[in-house]
Amino acid sequence: MGEGDAASERARQLTRAQNRAAKRAASGVRPKAVRGGRVSGRRSRGYNPAILALAIAAVVVGGAVFLIGNPFGAAAPSPSASGSATQAAVQSHGDGTCPTNQPAPLAAGQVKIVTIETAKGTIVMRIDGALAPIATGNFVALVACHFYDGIVFHRLVPGFVIQGGDPAGTGSGGPGYTIKDDPLNGTYHRGTLAMARTGNPDSQGSQFFIVLSDDANAALTDPSVAYPYAIMGEVTSGMDVVDAIAAMPNSGPNSGNQALDPVVMTSVTAADAPPPSASPASTSTAPAATQ
Repeated sequence: MGEGDAASERARQLTRAQNRAAKRAASGVRPKAVRGGRVSGRRSRGYNPAILALAIAAVVVGGAVFLIGNPFGAAAPSPSASGSATQAAVQSHGDGTCPTNQPAPLAAGQVKIVTIETAKGTIVMRIDGALAPIATGNFVALVACHFYDGIVFHRLVPGFVIQGGDPAGTGSGGPGYTIKDDPLNGTYHRGTLAMARTGNPDSQGSQFFIVLSDDANAALTDPSVAYPYAIMGEVTSGMDVVDAIAAMPNSGPNSGNQALDPVVMTSVTAADAPPPSASPASTSTAPAATQ
């Protein structure tokens, strides 16, 4: 390159530099200064903790909805699988008197107390026929024939639900039949007991879940959930045991939150709920009439 060419190049560079300086002056942007490998002269783009927390919460809720849609979607045998299961699942769990198809519903006035014994402690639940007659009748009938004895809580989602009732222990099994849907009565809250199901209608079998947090209601009632998880009742004592089961190791959300060391229901029994206590009769005596 000759001297004339070099001079022309320096002039062009100077012109470009002047143009950039003029633009910075007009916009108020200060030139970047590099100090110690970092660009200074501008505000840090650090994470806002509140925004980060909201983003994490959104991911968790979104994951919960996905998990409800799919693992709960494999919670009970699908209509095509229920026929092949036949009595095999029932005979492997139960005393031989378990139902082979949908049992009689629980009447609206019937309330049962179901007790689950585990190595972690005892869970006591109140089952109300007025909430879901078909689901509660089915659940109580399976309890009565000891179907659930020896079955595990196979799925653990901390802060959301624990799920059990599958004789296969994988989330794909059931009693060999499915039942009709009930309408949803009530809201899901901490301690709620409800039936697990697939995404198909009338697909509930023997699997159930216990809700760990009031916040689960939003995911469980998400508009994308076509059919409700029938609410049967709630835990009346032993939520500390439920929490202890939920805290056991699981495979994580990418693997369906399968329990790695499943807690066994060693005994599940049902009894009639005691009648509401009547107010004590008055023992006072009216004063004698005087003449």
